[in-house]
Amino acid sequence: MKLYVVGIGAGGGDGMTLEAKKTLENVQVIVGYTVYAELVRKIFPDKEYFTSPMKEEARRVRKAVEMSASGKRTAIVCSGDAGVYGMASLAHEIAAEYENVEVCSVAGVSAMLSGGALVGAPLGHDFAVISLSDLLIPWEVIEKRVLLAAEADMVICLYNPSSRARRGHLAKACDAAGHFRDSKTVCAAAKNVGREGEEYSVMTLAELREYDADMFTTVFIGSSASKIVNGKMVTPRGYKNV
Repeated sequence: MKLYVVGIGAGGGDGMTLEAKKTLENVQVIVGYTVYAELVRKIFPDKEYFTSPMKEEARRVRKAVEMSASGKRTAIVCSGDAGVYGMASLAHEIAAEYENVEVCSVAGVSAMLSGGALVGAPLGHDFAVISLSDLLIPWEVIEKRVLLAAEADMVICLYNPSSRARRGHLAKACDAAGHFRDSKTVCAAAKNVGREGEEYSVMTLAELREYDADMFTTVFIGSSASKIVNGKMVTPRGYKNV
């Protein structure tokens, strides 16, 4: 049996790819983190659902694999793209224990893309994507990655910039980037992309340090080439005829 791992974008119908919608239409069971499953339930209310809270990822994925192994057409849903800080890697690892389960990923629109589109064109040149969540990775490793990306003069896209338990992580990341970036470096933040309360802000690195981000915020720290164009953050590709 095929187990589908589906990226649902921001979670609304408009942000899903046609392939993601078609896949979810054809499965019997949808498995996911409670918040994301409820977003999907609004579009597919008649499906069977299995949900669990954060920090129960392995249990959730194993349940999906077992359902698939038993013959049920099953999908695991993730926000954005399932292969970007999602469940795709864990699904492959657990499904390897079952001879009759094949994992098939269905690409979704990751927050770096949907958030980037909202704030302008911040990823027009080389960039790095770094999560500030230290639940699975030591903060020292995360901070070093921010430092090295800043030294390489790449745009830095930050996932999971802040939560109730991690209020100071974004400020620390800005301080790390500040070793190689000017305090006036162009930055941006996108909140609740594709959902109620969607908004974005363009600011300097110094202002970003004080910005009130949350888990539904995607942050962009510009490179030395990033600039503001008509109120949007833009990182030029560098075409010679411009």
